[in-house]
Amino acid sequence: MNILGVSALYHDSAAALIKDGEIIAAAQEERFSRRKHDAGLPKNAIAYCLTEGKIAPQDLDYVVFYDNSWLTLDRYMKNILAVGEDSQDLIKFNHNKMFAYKLWIHKHLKKYIPSLGETAKFLMTKHHISHAASAFYPSPFSRSVILTVDGVGEWATLSIGVGNDNRIELEEEMRYPHSLGLLYSAFTYFCGFKVNSGDYKFMGLAPYGKPVYYDAIRDKIIDVKEDGSFRLNLDYFDYQNGRTMINEEKMAKLFGYGRRLPETTITKREMDIAHSVQLVLEEVLYKIARHAKNTYGQDINNLAMAGGVALNCVANGKLLRSKIFDNIWIQPAAGDAGGALGAALYTYYHYLDNKRVLPSIGDSQKGSYLGPEFSNYAIKKFLDSNGYPYEFMEENTPKIVAKLLAEQKIIGCFEGRMEFGPRALGNRSIIADPRSEEMQARLNLKIKYRESFRPFAPSVLAEKINEYFAMDKPSPYMLLCAEVQKAHQLPFDLNQTLEEFDMNMLPVVRLARSDIPAVTHVDYSARIQTVDKATNPRYYAIISAFEELTGCGVIVNTSFNLRGEPIVCTPQDAYKCFMRSEMDALMLGDFLLRKEQQPEWKEQQDWRNEYELD
Repeated sequence: MNILGVSALYHDSAAALIKDGEIIAAAQEERFSRRKHDAGLPKNAIAYCLTEGKIAPQDLDYVVFYDNSWLTLDRYMKNILAVGEDSQDLIKFNHNKMFAYKLWIHKHLKKYIPSLGETAKFLMTKHHISHAASAFYPSPFSRSVILTVDGVGEWATLSIGVGNDNRIELEEEMRYPHSLGLLYSAFTYFCGFKVNSGDYKFMGLAPYGKPVYYDAIRDKIIDVKEDGSFRLNLDYFDYQNGRTMINEEKMAKLFGYGRRLPETTITKREMDIAHSVQLVLEEVLYKIARHAKNTYGQDINNLAMAGGVALNCVANGKLLRSKIFDNIWIQPAAGDAGGALGAALYTYYHYLDNKRVLPSIGDSQKGSYLGPEFSNYAIKKFLDSNGYPYEFMEENTPKIVAKLLAEQKIIGCFEGRMEFGPRALGNRSIIADPRSEEMQARLNLKIKYRESFRPFAPSVLAEKINEYFAMDKPSPYMLLCAEVQKAHQLPFDLNQTLEEFDMNMLPVVRLARSDIPAVTHVDYSARIQTVDKATNPRYYAIISAFEELTGCGVIVNTSFNLRGEPIVCTPQDAYKCFMRSEMDALMLGDFLLRKEQQPEWKEQQDWRNEYELD
């Protein structure tokens, strides 16, 4: 049985194909269209999934949309009524999208799936059911409490459920306009970052600050109960009116400043706001998890999570360390893209009542390596047709790449199947030596062309995680933060250092905080990816070869893209990104390209104009 899941028309459109319950393919549309967070119909992602599954559209049994458009319409109309005479902006922003596209999603999809309504039945799932299914069914758990937290889907903004074998039941929910995801996004916007893509920056900025504004936020903006339920003071927001995220006048009065404009200097105020909001988020999630455990999971030790807020790896790490649940599994494509996968899985298991068989080892997500891959033959054809000089490394690829890393070279790593979700996990990554004090600033300023303070993740050999980090659980999807082990830490006083450098973060990130400084944030934390030999043997071999050379079983891993650009998908994307940045070398499968050997790179116009800054 072939089931295609589709997410679209909000942000991060995607498609996913499952066959008899097995995940065959999944990809975001942005990787093909090269438009970050592409919200359009995922025609390219659909085409890829069908190709990967070796099926035609008429071979599909079900096509499932990850959101119930009629319930979204209900929220839209009631929101208009609640806003009243001041609803013109809300109508202008959403009317055409709601009535021209979302209600007729099945007809728009039929352009790309002609069999829809004939051989393939069309279904809709609720938004948070899709999130819950994406979290529970690929997890290694036969039973689990499920927590989904995001901005909004139809009416729900937070849901608590229980998964049991092939069944999922959602038990409680918070409803729009009271949303933890929208609260976080509103403050992301207030601090001058872009909603959806800037939330990672906001999280990364938090350790530089202090909880100066925590009391103000708790007293004036969010009322949190002991069970984690909450209400927002909507006077401080404007998303419910269809305008900007915040009421700038109210925010300025409360915090003493107006909104920071994008690309202007980041001040101590933004650092302190980020820290304060992060604490509020963590507090709410802790209380919700404790309530869920006490109410629905007294005999369940597992928690599965999805929704955009589940990408907050700092909060996830603290939730794991709280030991409310022994085990936590988070969908790597936790945002709307993952809803495509969840919709398909829910249909197969819950709606059609098919038996669920757990894998003997690990989870069913296949490392989230679910996108396109390119053979050495295809890569060679691309290189030869363009006359790009290269070396064929044969079976020596891991050792050659490891040697370049040890020489402080920054390498674009392109191999195997592309990752599904916002994190690069070794197949579409930029990799480097973590031991360099200059590497974090160099990667940010010379490769990614972004703010110097943004941290980078370590990829660590799975069996060595506890040697380097204070965590004994696997973290294959880079969704858990933990502290660098004390034995690897170096003395570092952030507050004194920031004052010495007049709050300038660039010289701060150049100071060693551990013996792996490029992956150690200013609070000694790290966003960890554990690499398992069975899941990604090539990437594991590179890190192992690097350890043999240097004694260090960790490398830097950041996504293979420039600022504002989606992660690369094809060899063409990879080569273009390589030449536009100051990367030293590019690994395309078993082919090595050195920057100094490449022909001069010329473009008709400045490529920076192609991408909107995040």
